[in-house]
Amino acid sequence: MLDEKIFKAYDIRGVYPEQLNEETAYLIGRAFARKSKVKEIVIGRDMRNASPVITTATIKGITDEGINVVDIGLVAIDTVYAAVGIFGYEAGMMITASHNPPEYIGYKMVLKNMKWVRGVELKDDVLNLPELEKKIKGVVKEKDLMPKYIKHILSFVDLKKIKPFKVVVDAGNGMAGKIIPLLAPHLPIEIIPLNFELDGNFPAHPSNPLLPESQKQITEAVVKEQADFGVIFDGDTDRLFFVDELGRFVRADITLLLLAKMFLEREPGASIVYNAICSKIVPEMVKKWGGVPVRSEVGFVNISNNLRKTNGIVGGELAAHYSFRDNAYSDSGFIALLILLELLSTDDRKLSEIIEPFYKYAKHPENNIEVDDIDSKLEKIKQFFSDGKQDYLDGVTVEYQDWWFNVRPSNTEPLLRITVEADNEELLKEKMEEVLQVIQGK
Repeated sequence: MLDEKIFKAYDIRGVYPEQLNEETAYLIGRAFARKSKVKEIVIGRDMRNASPVITTATIKGITDEGINVVDIGLVAIDTVYAAVGIFGYEAGMMITASHNPPEYIGYKMVLKNMKWVRGVELKDDVLNLPELEKKIKGVVKEKDLMPKYIKHILSFVDLKKIKPFKVVVDAGNGMAGKIIPLLAPHLPIEIIPLNFELDGNFPAHPSNPLLPESQKQITEAVVKEQADFGVIFDGDTDRLFFVDELGRFVRADITLLLLAKMFLEREPGASIVYNAICSKIVPEMVKKWGGVPVRSEVGFVNISNNLRKTNGIVGGELAAHYSFRDNAYSDSGFIALLILLELLSTDDRKLSEIIEPFYKYAKHPENNIEVDDIDSKLEKIKQFFSDGKQDYLDGVTVEYQDWWFNVRPSNTEPLLRITVEADNEELLKEKMEEVLQVIQGK
C-alpha cells in the first residue's frame, strides 16, 4: 500500500523498502512522465544503497509511458539542475535522500525553466494513475554530462586569481567524492581529502553536516593540517558548510554574505535573497554594499523562486543551500566553494577575520518543540507579542528594537521551529525563555 507520507513539501523521501520501494518508484516514474508532458527526462542518482534499484524501477515507469530517458548515472544533484536549466533538457529527476540517514531514498524533480515539482504536487498524480495504455516504450540512453558540467561550474570564477590555499574537504562518503577530483586539476590549491569513498552507509559520520558528530573530524583536521579553511558536503552536495582556519563552523547566513559581497562588486544594485530566519545582519550589510535584500520563505525552492521573481543574483538560507541566477536560479555547493576561493584570494585576511564583523548579533540554532495544536499556539504568539512589529511571510515573525523572533510550523511534523536573535547573549537567553514559556504555557 502506498505510504502518502513520502510526499513532502519540496521533494519525495522515505525509508527503503518500508515506505518507498521498487513498486512505488515505478508509479512515481509513470506519474512524473505524465505530468511532465515531455519527450525525454534526465535521471541522475547518488551513491545510496537503494539508488540503483529505485533508478531502474523509475526508468521502467517512465519508459512504459512512452517517454525517453537520458541516464546520466552517479552525479551531484546540481548536475541534474544544470542539465535542465543550462543544457536544455526538458525535465530532470535526481534520485537521492539528501542528508537523511542511510535507510532513506527519494526524489527531487524539476521541469523546463527550472519549475520545481514538489512532492505534494505529485501525490495525486501517483494516487490516481490510470491503467497503463499500450504504447511504444521509451528508450534509454546513457550520457556523460560531467565534462560539460565541470566547465559550467568553473565558469563562475577567474581561476588565475585563486591562490594556492590548503583546503580540507570532507565529502562525507557522498557525491563530492566524485566531483572534487574532477575539479581539482583545474584549481591551484592543495586538497586534503576526508571520506572521498562513495558509500551509502555513511561510515565516517552522518550525512547531515549540522550534526555535532559530523563536524568533529573536519574541525580537528583543519587545525591539525593548519589549513586555510575546510568545507563539508552532504550526500548529494547541494548543501555545504565552511570551517574557518581555527576549526569553527561558519554559519550559512554568514557564508551568504560572503557570496553577496563578491556578486555585488560584480553587479552593483543587484537583489540578494535570504530567508526569514537569517540574521538581520544580512539585509543590513546587503544595503550597505548597495544591494537590494529580498526576504523569502524558508526552503531552497522558495529561494530559487524568489530569485527568479526579483531577478536576484544570489540567494541562500541557514540550511546552506546557495542558489545562483546564472545557475538557472538553482543551488550548487561547488559554485559557492569556487566563489569563496576567489574571494579569499583577493583579501589578505584569514577567513575568521573576514567574517568576524558579521557576527554582530547573538543567535542560536533553530529550536524545535513538539506541540498539540499548531494554529492555536501561533495565535497565542500573535496576541502575546502584539506590541511588536509582526509579519506572516513564513509562520509568525515579531520584531522589536533590540531582538526579534520567528515561529514557524514544520511542513511534515507536529513541530514549531523557533528562531530568536538579540543584540547580546543575555537578552537572547531571556527572550528565548519567554517565547518558549508563551508557547508551552508555563
